[in-house]
Amino acid sequence: MKGGGLAYKVLAKDGAARRGRLTTAHGIGNTPAFMTVGTAGTVKGLTPEQVAASGAEIILGNTYHLMLRPGAERVARLGGLHRFMNWPGPILTDSGGFQVMSLEQLRKITEDGVTFRSHLDGTPHALTPERAVEIQQLLDADITMVLDECTAFPATETVARESMERSMRWAARCKACATRSYWPARLRPPTTPTRHR
Repeated sequence: MKGGGLAYKVLAKDGAARRGRLTTAHGIGNTPAFMTVGTAGTVKGLTPEQVAASGAEIILGNTYHLMLRPGAERVARLGGLHRFMNWPGPILTDSGGFQVMSLEQLRKITEDGVTFRSHLDGTPHALTPERAVEIQQLLDADITMVLDECTAFPATETVARESMERSMRWAARCKACATRSYWPARLRPPTTPTRHR
């Protein structure tokens, strides 16, 4: 399976379970995988070399936190998240949807997206499907997620259905804008994968 600079190959199956290899512009990640969390551009308490020595192949970055501090545009100017973190391997970024859900008192969800106040300083922000894609592309993530509405449970069937349907509409908007490139030329991923050592 290939798409968006990614390739996935199934290596083995056992019933519904499968083992595979995901090839990205910044290297390979075997699946299933444990992804080390580097929420704000760092894996707390470990150097990049220690993360690699642990066997981790992919680091997870957090769109919401990186959007607020230091900012996606700043990370792009500094050479992208790989350079910012000193991590040459693959990076997956989430969309910020979970953090938005957890900030229920500070946010408002509409069809357009989410408006919220920063938990850091109270400044207003808007996160739309298009902005979520733009941020993740500015960060130069290898694997990006669509903005979704994470439904708080318990929820009624009506609320869960409305949330799921909004997430599907947002996913279509993410897909539509992901075909446009927000990457500055110096941040475009290499055409051949590099291997993390």
